[in-house]
Amino acid sequence: MTRTALGAMMVLCASAASIFPAFAAANNDPSWPCIQRKVPALSLGQVWDGPDIPEAAAKWNTDSQIQGLVSELAARRLPLEDAQKRITELADSLPQEQVNSKMFLLFQGLFDTLNGERVQVMAGISRYAAKQRDMAADLRQEASKVDALRARPDTDPEELDRLDQRLTWETRIYDERVHSLTYVCEVPIIIEQRLYGLSKTITRALIRP
Repeated sequence: MTRTALGAMMVLCASAASIFPAFAAANNDPSWPCIQRKVPALSLGQVWDGPDIPEAAAKWNTDSQIQGLVSELAARRLPLEDAQKRITELADSLPQEQVNSKMFLLFQGLFDTLNGERVQVMAGISRYAAKQRDMAADLRQEASKVDALRARPDTDPEELDRLDQRLTWETRIYDERVHSLTYVCEVPIIIEQRLYGLSKTITRALIRP
């Protein structure tokens, strides 16, 4: 096997171990590439420990004030501390009899929005990992072809060099995508943490009987 082909195979083996680690066997989806267990969608109980959410909260998007605030608070470009401050300011500005109903609407809106965003991210990660598996299979085939050409006495050196360079380049792209996937896998956790932090602030703002 050529040095380039051997290097490509070593990178692929290392990358495969990174994408599909040994603990995947304990996961509910062995093809899932991230460390955290695959949970396609969140449940209310995972992020909310306050009173039962009333059914009326499902209509949060009919309240223009809440709808606008949900969009603002869900955006990760707004620091969590600032988002939590906005929630407290809203609760303090409301008549006492409106606080709980508005806070329930706000939580439901944030849950629907951030959970929906997380679902999309999870689906994107799955597609990304499937693409990586396909790329790995293609690169293994290319490495074998380069190795076979190297063994033939009549191989054109320029053609072999061209294929070697292409294999090196494609392997580099594959490896960069592996590293990118590591960061992408953190996004669902970031969304969960944001939703949990916002929900805790909303819970504290509620007026208890």
